[in-house]
Amino acid sequence: MGISRREFFRLSGAGLAASAFGLSLAPVEAKAREMQIRYAKESTTICPYCSVGCGMIVHTLGGNLINVEGDPDHPINEGALCPKGSSVIQLRDNAARVTRPLYRGPGEKAWKEVSWDWALDEIAKKTKKTRDATFLAKSRIKVKEKVGDKEVEKEVEAVVNRTMGIAHVGSAALDNEECYLLQKMMRGLGLVAIEHQARI
Repeated sequence: MGISRREFFRLSGAGLAASAFGLSLAPVEAKAREMQIRYAKESTTICPYCSVGCGMIVHTLGGNLINVEGDPDHPINEGALCPKGSSVIQLRDNAARVTRPLYRGPGEKAWKEVSWDWALDEIAKKTKKTRDATFLAKSRIKVKEKVGDKEVEKEVEAVVNRTMGIAHVGSAALDNEECYLLQKMMRGLGLVAIEHQARI
C-alpha cells in the first residue's frame, strides 16, 4: 500500500483524533492488513552479496518476486539489511540491466551489442594468447637447507605451472558452487592472482 507523505500525516492525524474521541480504529486496522504480500509465498534465503551471509525473507506471487526484507530470526543480521541487500530485487526486475554482451573495440567510442558465441570465443582466444605468452612451468627459487649445524641457502629449480599475466576478480553475486567451479577453472589455468569482490 503506497501512500504519500501528506496522506500519511492526514491519516495519522485522523487516527490520533479518533483515538482521542473514542472512535473505533478496527476498519483502518483491517485495511492495513490487506497488504501486497497477503497471498504471496514466503521463503527464507541468504543474501548473495558480500559473503557475510545475511538472512532474507522473500515473497513471491505468481512466479514474481514482490518483496524482500531482512529475516529477524537470522543470527547474523537480525532483520537488518544493507543497501545492497535491500535492493536485491533488482537482480531480477531491473529495466536498465544489461542482458546481452556489449563490445567496444580499440579506438571506438560506442559500445555495440554482440552475440554470446562471439563474446565467449573472443574471451577464450585472448585468455589462451595471454596464458601462452606468460606461462611459467619452472622457476628457480631459493630454499634453506640444514647442513650439519649450519643453515645453507641454495637455489633449486621448482615446478610452478603459473601465469602472472592474468588475474581474476570474483563476484559477490555468485553462490558457493559457482565460486568453487570458478576457483577450479582459474587454478587450472595457472592463475595465482585470484581475488573476490567482497574483500577488495
